[in-house]
Amino acid sequence: MDHRSLPVPDGLDGVRVDQALAKLLGFSRTLAADIASAGGVLLDGAPVDKSDRLRAGAWLEVSWEPPRTVEVVPTAVPDLGIVHDDDDLVVVDKPAGVAAHPSLGWDGPTVVGALAAAGFRISTSGAPERQGVVHRLDAGTSGLMVVAKSERAYTELKRQFHDREVEKIYHTVVQGHPDPLAGTIDAPVGRHPRSEWKFAVTASGKHAVTHYETLEAFPYASLLEVHLETGRTHQIRVHMAAQRHPCAGDAMYGADPSLSARLGLTRQWLHARELSLTHPGTREWTTFASDYAADLARALELLRGD
Repeated sequence: MDHRSLPVPDGLDGVRVDQALAKLLGFSRTLAADIASAGGVLLDGAPVDKSDRLRAGAWLEVSWEPPRTVEVVPTAVPDLGIVHDDDDLVVVDKPAGVAAHPSLGWDGPTVVGALAAAGFRISTSGAPERQGVVHRLDAGTSGLMVVAKSERAYTELKRQFHDREVEKIYHTVVQGHPDPLAGTIDAPVGRHPRSEWKFAVTASGKHAVTHYETLEAFPYASLLEVHLETGRTHQIRVHMAAQRHPCAGDAMYGADPSLSARLGLTRQWLHARELSLTHPGTREWTTFASDYAADLARALELLRGD
């Protein structure tokens, strides 16, 4: 167990606990929130939550278990597609059931492990289990993901994602018909108050904006094109579920199991269709595209046949 004890600086007076810990100790906001939720943050001897505010001069005590490292295990993923490969980056077409990188609680294949098994040398920047990873896709989401190979690419791509200069286009089939057929969902996304694994629209969440447009409408569902302005965990799934139009097949966020069974879906119908960015080497605006995964294409055929 690690421990730090110090007075709250004047510059952090009135700042949220999770934001303050990120600045003081270099934690991620997620780690800071988890420490506070576990009772690891005391202010003048009293426990405080992540959203509580600090008082200048008060005595701050923080106790936490250092995060455990996760080993990258090279594991071949035969159906991992390589869309593009050069000295700076590799763009993969990730199948469902593959996580972006190793993490506690996940023992399945990962993009990082698959690239290692295939002999790719990627950037050494970032945490050991996340080297080269500049963005992520849910394990159950298929489609495009870029991984940095050079150090300059890692730095530049991280900046582009942070500054929202990367264009990410997803396609998803949702239940029902959104009203209006095209629009913007602007609602903060944060951890679900009653679930360790889920996220939700919550007042204390992070700013999240999703733009959508209906491409096709079916009797019980709609095919949407989605442009992400931000990139929060589970953002599309959470935003669509909050509109009462969950992604088809997404049992975690309330999808109708009978429709999922009829379409043969065992995961959410969600695919990272296009990815556009400024290439860190050539400085040219570059677009990559991916076809639907086989299970999603079959489900779409069934919907079109109704």
